[in-house]
Order: sequence, then structure tokens, then C-alpha cells
Amino acid sequence: MIKSGEMAMDMDREYANGAFIPGSDALPDLWAQKAAAFRASLGKSARLGLPYGPEPRQALDLFLPQTTPRGLLVFVHGGYWLAMGRESWSHLAAGALARGWACAMPSYTLAPQARIRDITAEIANAVAVAAAEVAGPLVITGHSAGGHLAARMGCADHHHPRTARVVPISPLADLEPLLQTEMNQTLWLDPEEALAESPAHHARACDAHIWVGGNERPAFLWQARTLSESWDCAWTVDPGLHHFNVIDGLQHPDSALLTTCLKGL
Repeated sequence: MIKSGEMAMDMDREYANGAFIPGSDALPDLWAQKAAAFRASLGKSARLGLPYGPEPRQALDLFLPQTTPRGLLVFVHGGYWLAMGRESWSHLAAGALARGWACAMPSYTLAPQARIRDITAEIANAVAVAAAEVAGPLVITGHSAGGHLAARMGCADHHHPRTARVVPISPLADLEPLLQTEMNQTLWLDPEEALAESPAHHARACDAHIWVGGNERPAFLWQARTLSESWDCAWTVDPGLHHFNVIDGLQHPDSALLTTCLKGL
């Protein structure tokens, strides 16, 4: 209950990103162009549209290095479980491939056609299918809503036995605040599902490192810190980066982000 003199927090504003990042309207087209060019450059090393289930969006792209893979990095895209798909992010596989790792990128059914608990189960299936294609250790990362899904893959109820580490990037780790947003008219979260699907309310089942940009919305900094404290794991605030460029390091083999993903593996 709000006390006299206090103001209610506007959760729609707290969880808005594009409105606070100049030029963000042009980014989706840029991402799609870079991703398409990267896929085209790989030729047969890009195995596109591998199904992991019967529904149209239950498919993944698998990118292979020139030599036998050292392991598999899975990247799960964001978009508040409402938008985007794997096709916009292919270029983020470049860093992993340069280090001799394969990279899988799944799409998933979007809300309202699927609830968040269903999407979580889809990603677990995608991880299992991708892992059957590539031997070695698994590292699962993802961004924003994909960071939530990557974190859920680090929880015991969805942990693949070969997963060595999860690296949620700008994750939504506690879903309770989203109950107060307009987007929940599409997500259909209720208090029970918000609790059950919040990684911050689960114990982690493997090594984890949380990543977030230093120039992100305060709500995302809070989400990242909340997960790191709940899981008692390291977190990194990447200085100067906002919600949409914090993932760019995955393109570069020597970046701090990718080094953290693959450290010791």
C-alpha cells in the first residue's frame, strides 16, 4: 500500500528501453542486416532451421566452426517474450566460432500464443536438441527476456547435465514487477507463475555469471544484482553500455563478455 507522500512507481517506464536510447528505432533493421550477411558468409557451416518441436517457431540455427567444436554456446534472444527471433542475432555467433565453439540460436513461441512457463520448456527442449548435435561442454547465455530463459536453464528443474555455466545478460530475474506493466495484458502472468518462473527464486544448479550494462535502466541493474545476490555468484557491470549494445561483445573472440562465457572451458 502506498503511504501518504509516496509516489507509485511507473513500471512501464521502469522497464522501457528504447525510449531512453537515442537511435534505437533504427537498430532492428541494422541487426537483421548484419545477421543475414553473417549467415551468408558461413555457407554450409550454418545449419538453419533445425526443428526442436512441431510448432513453427520451435527451430534453431546452428553455426559450426572450421574445426571440431570445443563445445556449444547457446544464445537466447530477448524481446520481452513478445517479439524478435533468432534471425536477427546470427552475427553474435562470430566470437564463439573464432574460438572454436559452435553456437546455437533458438527461436521460441511468443506470447500470447505461449505463456512464459511454456517458453521456458521450449528452450529446455532446444538446448537438448542442440546438445545432441555438438559434443563437449554447454554454456547458455541470453539477453533480457533471453537472459531470463538462460537463467532458467541454470535452475535445477531445467538444467541440462552438460551445462557448465550460464551467463544471463541483462536478465529479467524477478518477474513480480512485470505484473504491474501493460505488457502483462499479453504475457498473462499471475503471481504464482511470476514466482515460479523467477530465476531469483530458484537455486542455481551450475556455475553462473551475471552481466549487465552500466548505462542500463535502474530496473535492469536491480534485476542483475538481485540475481547475483540470490545465486551468490559474480556479476559484472559493463561500463558505458546500454541495454541494446551490452551484447555486442559476443561478436568478438577476445571480449570480456565472451571470455567470461567460455572461461576455463
